[in-house]
Amino acid sequence: MRITLISDAWHPQVNGIVTALVQLARALTRLGHRVTIIAPEPFRTWPCPGYPDVRLAFLCGPRLRPLIDASKPDAIHLMTEGPVGFAARRYCRYRRWSYTSSFHSHFPEYLKLRAGIPLAVSYGYLRWFHRSSERVLVGTDSLSEQLTRKGFRRLATWPLGVDTDQFRPLGKEGIAAPRPVFLYLGRVAVEKAVEDFLRLDLPGTKVVIGDGPQRTELEARYPAAHFLGYRHGQDLAQHVSAADVLVFPSRTDTFGLAMLEALACGVPVAAYPVQGPRDVIRDARVGRLDTDLRRAALDALELAPGDCRRYALEWSWDASARRFVDSLAPLGDG
Repeated sequence: MRITLISDAWHPQVNGIVTALVQLARALTRLGHRVTIIAPEPFRTWPCPGYPDVRLAFLCGPRLRPLIDASKPDAIHLMTEGPVGFAARRYCRYRRWSYTSSFHSHFPEYLKLRAGIPLAVSYGYLRWFHRSSERVLVGTDSLSEQLTRKGFRRLATWPLGVDTDQFRPLGKEGIAAPRPVFLYLGRVAVEKAVEDFLRLDLPGTKVVIGDGPQRTELEARYPAAHFLGYRHGQDLAQHVSAADVLVFPSRTDTFGLAMLEALACGVPVAAYPVQGPRDVIRDARVGRLDTDLRRAALDALELAPGDCRRYALEWSWDASARRFVDSLAPLGDG
């Protein structure tokens, strides 16, 4: 099958959507499909306010349409709801093609936190964006239930996966710091509640891997923590493996790939008992969920790395890709 994936998120961004897109494309290719990714790269872009590494391709429709045609798709999937996704949706509607889309992030909550935009406005746009999709793919059953209550329709669950070849136990030498090492992995931004982690009274060392608009502020406020910026590939896996506990403080993530990456490295997870962590951490042997994040982090120190690794091995990208293909919709006659 020829599958065209449309996304506003792409390199050099480092986030869950880009990771999912790359791994999905690789898995689909392994399964024998031909994949085309259309992202902002070919178009003129502008930096997103507050996130300069996020480039927005406004008014890309005239150049987007021939790219879609050249991919000769059997199925089109819209990964994101930004300008590129908007233009692709418009073209699919013009051609009377069926398509699917996915809901990855709580952008309404992010926009309210950062810009004060009312939730009703953002969710109104997202309902409109997804209403003509044959199926709207979401990472978890709990997110599907939440969006159903908000008026979204034709939802289908599509669990994500983890690259267990890259993320695997690699020893504790990657971080030379007093033990235990508590790690945060992800974007350093207000919606991720990184400060909930940094203000915890914990023994040993706190390490932050990632970057974002709040890094400078938090680095100045918490000088004892180690801010390492982005890490990639084997270097990232070695740093994650070197931690003793991954602390995942976000209350707004729809899934949380960082948790699976840590588990694949044999590192247990501490998180709040909210959507995302509740869906990923389904076994008390691999993580602790508690409204008291400090207690969760300390309790997670007692969990066995082998149990974490075995649990992560059940989340393969090939299985995720098969579920994705089953959810796609043929274009139709146009």
